[in-house]
This record gives sequence, C-alpha cells and structure tokens, in this order.
Amino acid sequence: MTPTLPTLLVLDADPPPRLGRLTGRARIEHTDAAGLAGRLPTADVLLVWDFASHAVRDAWPGPGPRPRWVHAASAGVDHLMCPELAVSDTVVTNARGVFDQPIAEYVAALVLAVAKDLPRTLELQRERTWRHRETRRVAGTRACVIGSGPIGRAIARTLKALDVTTALVGRVPRTGVHGPGDLDRLISRADWVVSAAPLTEQTHGMFDTRRFGVMQPSAVFVNVGRGGLVDEDALAEALRRRWIAGAALDVFASEPLGGESPLWGLPGLIVSPHMSGDTVGWRDELGSQFVELYERWAAGRPLRNVVDKKRGYVPGH
Repeated sequence: MTPTLPTLLVLDADPPPRLGRLTGRARIEHTDAAGLAGRLPTADVLLVWDFASHAVRDAWPGPGPRPRWVHAASAGVDHLMCPELAVSDTVVTNARGVFDQPIAEYVAALVLAVAKDLPRTLELQRERTWRHRETRRVAGTRACVIGSGPIGRAIARTLKALDVTTALVGRVPRTGVHGPGDLDRLISRADWVVSAAPLTEQTHGMFDTRRFGVMQPSAVFVNVGRGGLVDEDALAEALRRRWIAGAALDVFASEPLGGESPLWGLPGLIVSPHMSGDTVGWRDELGSQFVELYERWAAGRPLRNVVDKKRGYVPGH
C-alpha cells in the first residue's frame, strides 16, 4: 500500500514559494487568508509564506485538529501567535538566519547616510543647488543595539567594523550582553539607538516618551525590529521638539503605511517599507530553508529554529 503523504498547507503570498524539491514527498495545497480556517484541520504542516498576514492568529482557535508544525517565513512570529497556539503541542519555527547580515548592512547604511547627510545631498542635487556642508564622523561614536538575537549580534558586529563602540542589550544579562536594567544608561550615551528586539508583551511600546526623553539631542533612533516596539506618537513628538536628532523606521505599527500618516512628513525621519532584510534572492533562500527543515521533519529529526511560544522567539541567544 502506498503510504499517505503529509499534507503541507501554504498560506500564500505573491510570488508563491518554490517547493519543487518536495514533489512526491508532500501533498502541497495552497490557501489564502479567507480559506485558511477551513483548511487547517486537514493539514499536517502549515507554511506561513505571507509574513504580513494575521490570518493564523484569527483562524487557529477554530474546531478540529491542527497542524503538528507551523513554519513562519519571517524572523518574527508575533503576527501568528495566539493563546491557543501558544499552549498547543504544535511546533513553531521561524526563518532565523536568513535576514541577519542583510539587516545589519541596512542599519550600517542608514548610519552612514545620516552621518554623511546623504538625504540632503540628494535633495540639493534635485534642486541643482551647490551647498557645501560639514558632516559627522562615524568612527568613535557610540551605538546601543536592543535585541541580542542573531540580527542584533550581526548589527553589532557590522557597526564595530565601522569603529563604532557598540553595546548590546538583551532580555538576560550575560557575557557581552547587557540586561534591561542597563538600557536607560546606555541609550542616554548613545549616538545611534538601534531597535532589533522581538515584539513580546514585555517589549511592546518600550520606546515611549520617557525613553526618547532619555536619549541625547544628537541621538538617531533606528527601528528594524517590529513597529509595535515604538510609540509612534511619542517618536513624532520627540522629532518635532528636537529631543533627538533624527530617526529611521523600516517597520510600523500598521503596514503598509498609509499616505495620510503624519510620519511621512516628520523632520529628520527616514521611512522605508519593511525592506531592510530583503536582498536579491531572499525568497528563494526562505524556500530552501523551509525545504531543508521539512526534510528533517519528515525524517523524524529535531527541527532547527524552534520558537519558544511563550517568549515569542528562538531561545539560546
């Protein structure tokens, strides 16, 4: 008798993942957000390819069996976690490792762009205006990176290569990593405050009016973590009152950022559309990572990148 193939359900986004290597090894089915709830009971594995969708969080509490394994094609899993999934026996994995260095490079590019006043240079070029200015030296400045996972560590390494003195802050203090109790002291001395933390109950809204008030007037705030880490109204006030020198946001509380949002016109703010980790070929890399994980799962071997569902991230860093 031919063995029954596991059913792999893909919550799609355009373009869909390339899963040709799984032909004959899985029954691959596709769904959109509207059809997810009805398809979950028949799936053994769920691939959340649409990293921006909240459909899993909405559909998971329904009746019937649930997949034994859920993989998020993203570093964060806050968009899919719900209490019912958190307490279930379902294993959740993420795309840890794919975005680390690309995001680190993006942060370094933002630091250099702000220090060297590149946005104003491009504006003056469009205006055909020759205006000599002085810019900031990056070497010898201080950075505080919040989030000690692979992305945060890659950011710290890259900034150190620019001769930036860098402090790393994590959930638990350990060798080379400061704890939350040191955060205010470190950001009060930092020229660059970089947010790369996961979004959890403890980190939601951590960058608020008080935290922006702690930063020095020459500081620049960069968020490549999650939009929910930042009180955007508080950031807007800090920029308007010049409590800080500038900011760069790649993630937002609501995405895509609407054209009516006041964030677009804030002085000293660089807006980018959640693209810091998306380099040429990133989707293929995500697909290959999932196929390798599927091969481990099908062979009964331990999965990598297993998320602690209560903490909301992969532990061990």
